[in-house]
Amino acid sequence: MKYAYFPGCSLSGTAREYDRSTRAVARVLGLELEEIPDWSCCGATSAHATEKLLSLALPARSLARADEMGLDVVAPCAACFNRLRTTVHAVRSDWKVRQEVGEVLGQEYAARSDAYALPDVIVNRYGLDNIVPHLKRSLDGLKVACYYGCLLVRPSAITASDDPEDPQTLDRLVRALGGEPVVWPAKTECCGASLSITRTRVVWQLAAQILTAAQRAGAEAIAVACPFCQSNLDMRQVQAQKWSGRRWNIPVYYFTQLLGVALGLPPGELGLESHFVDPLGVLRQKALV
Repeated sequence: MKYAYFPGCSLSGTAREYDRSTRAVARVLGLELEEIPDWSCCGATSAHATEKLLSLALPARSLARADEMGLDVVAPCAACFNRLRTTVHAVRSDWKVRQEVGEVLGQEYAARSDAYALPDVIVNRYGLDNIVPHLKRSLDGLKVACYYGCLLVRPSAITASDDPEDPQTLDRLVRALGGEPVVWPAKTECCGASLSITRTRVVWQLAAQILTAAQRAGAEAIAVACPFCQSNLDMRQVQAQKWSGRRWNIPVYYFTQLLGVALGLPPGELGLESHFVDPLGVLRQKALV
């Protein structure tokens, strides 16, 4: 199974551990990821807030290269996935948009390649039945709050999420790894994403609500598939504690890191040393590292 890989800006900077763990688990699973040559920023949340055509043309530039490769695209970052998927949908459904995007690119773009989120590719398309034979360790009942945020699931007509209110893709993976996905009400709440620089107090408040919900559900860890979500819940946890007066100390893993642990990969290969909240303590308690 082979996909055109779109790492996006975050996985080349603040979320390098997501890139490392993604490439590591893909190698073990035999999932071939060919990086799109000369890919460019998708514009994330900023472009579509300012200029619609630009917000489509930016992802279309990289998608056009995937068309040339003859491969569907996989994006680990939820924001990148959302923008890539939105562009494919817009170009396929409106010939005027297709024409305008082509004029900006200086080439025809027909949106032949589909774009998928990494959890969808690993869990639903590669498949749990194909993952299980590779597992070396069980997560030993680790209670995990699977956090999807908003960009993986909304709008559902574009993201094609299994359930925009109660998605189950990551929950099914955690269960297959021997963990226990907790039932909690905040799995699709927004963490504030791009407000983390401009309106940090809003992010503290949203992070506090999400972390409190996970704690009340008995979660020992949170699993995410978005660099924005990971940084807001991990890096901002101390600030949210000071603002709210509550304490959590909940490690926030990329789902690929938990998968990598279950595949027997060492912590250094999964980038676990770069987290703010200690990610190794709870894993040592379970004798997983």
